[in-house]
Amino acid sequence: MDFDQPPVVRVWVERERALPDGEWPMTIPAVAQLARDGLELSPFVTFLVGENGSGKSTIVEAVAEAFGLSPEGGSVQSHHSTRVSESPLGGALRLQRGLAASRWGFFLRAETMHGWYTYFEESGRDLPPGRPPDPDYHEMSHGESFLEVLRTRFDSPGFYCLDEPEAALSFSSTLALVGALGRVVEAGGQVLCATHSPVLAAMPGATILEVGEWGLRRTTWEELELVQHWKAYLDAPGRYLRHVLD
Repeated sequence: MDFDQPPVVRVWVERERALPDGEWPMTIPAVAQLARDGLELSPFVTFLVGENGSGKSTIVEAVAEAFGLSPEGGSVQSHHSTRVSESPLGGALRLQRGLAASRWGFFLRAETMHGWYTYFEESGRDLPPGRPPDPDYHEMSHGESFLEVLRTRFDSPGFYCLDEPEAALSFSSTLALVGALGRVVEAGGQVLCATHSPVLAAMPGATILEVGEWGLRRTTWEELELVQHWKAYLDAPGRYLRHVLD
């Protein structure tokens, strides 16, 4: 037996738990492909990159939920909900977990982290034993609080899900996030991240899955439509902006 496995080896949908065809989220090609074929995750870092509505966040949210994480963010020790909005995919997914792999995990979700800050402030349940108290996240800027969460929560082997974390980060802070993810991998952790950031997606050694009308396809950083558009825009922004402003 191979005991040197990541927290999540593969995800799939069991036949008896299949979601209805023709209903959301099965109308999203990437979700339909995941339900049909399953998805094997890199033991290190997997990036899902695609346009809004392509299904990348839906998949990350569902995998996080299937792992035992709150769809609104936090660790395996914290479960809070302000308004149920997640898809039923998380309840249909099954995970092949690594033998003897860590059960620790954390879901950093840009759009709901302020709710987690309040939950943590009121309960303190997400604080590991022996760790000094966290700062008041609500008194920090959005980006500063994200970096502090990365410093205090992304520091041990486990399964880390991130949904568009670059939304709160500057260019230099996004580079700091790449460094934090590198330390997670060095410690034996595993990362699944949905992103629009060409900076994040350039992380060496990461597996990139491009998400779109075709479903899911493995690609390289250079081949990403996202990267090609950014390169063209930075080279000549006027070519893009005249269509928007006209």
